[in-house]
Amino acid sequence: MFTVRLSDSVTLFHGDALRILTTLPDAGVDAVLTDPPYSSGGTSMNARQADPAHKYQQSGTKRRYPPMLGDAKDQRSWIMWCTLWLSECWRIARDGAPLMVFTDWRQLPALTDAVQAAGWAWRGIVAWDKRSSRPQLGRFRQQCEYVIFASKGRFAAPTRACLPGVYAYPVIAAQKIHLTSKPVALIEDLLAVTAPQASVLDPFMGAASVGEACIRTGRGYVGVELSREYFEISRARLETLHSERR
Repeated sequence: MFTVRLSDSVTLFHGDALRILTTLPDAGVDAVLTDPPYSSGGTSMNARQADPAHKYQQSGTKRRYPPMLGDAKDQRSWIMWCTLWLSECWRIARDGAPLMVFTDWRQLPALTDAVQAAGWAWRGIVAWDKRSSRPQLGRFRQQCEYVIFASKGRFAAPTRACLPGVYAYPVIAAQKIHLTSKPVALIEDLLAVTAPQASVLDPFMGAASVGEACIRTGRGYVGVELSREYFEISRARLETLHSERR
């Protein structure tokens, strides 16, 4: 475990999220926005513990990414684990802070339970229309992922704008750094429920799409990543962006 400070407002931690979260002070961030491992992608234990590259990539895809860590939990342990780290995030967040957590259709019910068990007030769901998905013969496409929206107590809205509940952004393979990268433009849209100079906690940094969006919009960022490979990718990405914007 180690820490890198890119600036007064951007700090990156390498290590286990739950362990690092327990070291952060109470009421120290204004928002939580993160994309944790889904541990889904199959109905059997063997399928859930398969390589994420097989679970989440279409067949025939040639591009390879560094391994994703922490994506092979069984359902009951995943819910308990989510409740633990979400409880720490609740402690670390200031009163009124928003929480936004990505999930897929399989884990949507379980994660909403964990969010509420951790003390957050569930406020709704935002749909991300990816505009594409695997074909499903005779069935509806599963072309959306979801963002659970909650708050620590009464939500302190920073704007009077009426925001949409669905955002449509395609997944552009050439722009992906992580196997499950989310578009930076989507993250920037989600940050509309935070104040312009808010500090944002991201316990599952991945390749730092949330970090890039925060730096581009003038917000602070605290990122945590377990994978050493992705930590170094994220650090390089954010160091370059930070130097360009000075």
